[in-house]
Amino acid sequence: MSGAVHFHRDDTVATVTLAYPGKLNAINATMWRQLHGVFDGIADDAGLRCVILRGDGSEAFAAGGDIEEFATVRATVDAALHYHDQLVATALNAIRACPIPTVAAIQGACIGGGLEIAGCCDLRIAGESARFGAPINRLGFSMYPGEMAGLLELVGPAVLLEILLEGRILSADEALQKGLLTRVVADSDVIDEAIASAARIAAGAPLVARWHKQWVHRLMRGTPLTHEEKRASFAFLDSADYREGLDAFFAKRKPRFTGS
Repeated sequence: MSGAVHFHRDDTVATVTLAYPGKLNAINATMWRQLHGVFDGIADDAGLRCVILRGDGSEAFAAGGDIEEFATVRATVDAALHYHDQLVATALNAIRACPIPTVAAIQGACIGGGLEIAGCCDLRIAGESARFGAPINRLGFSMYPGEMAGLLELVGPAVLLEILLEGRILSADEALQKGLLTRVVADSDVIDEAIASAARIAAGAPLVARWHKQWVHRLMRGTPLTHEEKRASFAFLDSADYREGLDAFFAKRKPRFTGS
């Protein structure tokens, strides 16, 4: 059985599942294309409020790239550049750039490409026995620079270099301590906690969630906001959800946000 990326939607929350039975959900070229297609396809879905990204089963989120295909997909520099720039990095960038909040539900192994995928999500909830790393120094190849962006933004150069230079596998507690994770829960609670997190996100104003993502990524660029950008940050003043939020607050009721 070959690998695949599955998409399931339940009202305002979607679940994207990495599935490669027998290979700990290792990501092959087809799956990278599918992952890119899924996130590119939902980017403009105004009705979607959160996406949960998980691995199939409980043994792995994703145990890296499918090494068995490397002899063909990376046989030359041109082939390797196409694979990593046009397939892998493109998929990762689609996750990072997705305006919809993303939650990674991590069970078991989260290694190499799996770690890169999780690092591009907004929140990462892991089970206490999950493990993390990128021990590719033992395989004789380096991480493509275009794939480092999410992890570098998440943990900074010191931790990223520790992960890459030592090639050590981290426990969930150590990954949490180093800033790789949002929270660690019991293994049996990972999916339920991810669903609860998605529900909390979905209960908020969806335009506000998207604006928060937009401005966090913009501020990471390190350059001052322009006058136009500062004015744009108050776009919420013209939204129906802003008026609904205030009305609900004063009426002491739960708001009913529509994303408009």
